Amino acid sequence: MTEQRPRMQTRAMVLPLKKGDAAVFAVNARPVRGVRGDYQVKLNHGVSKLYQGRRHTVGVIFHDAT
Repeated sequence: MTEQRPRMQTRAMVLPLKKGDAAVFAVNARPVRGVRGDYQVKLNHGVSKLYQGRRHTVGVIFHDAT
């Protein structure tokens, strides 16, 4: 997963999950506290390639349809 921070370099994060673990994260952006208040940081995410074994991924999109 990468964070695209305003006026800064993109920062990569790796979630080291073990068998049976799960991760839940924001799809588009997350709030970050800055010196001048809170701001949004854009997130890009993906699943790394497997060379053996199986992986199950689920993408669930929630949105405000009002």
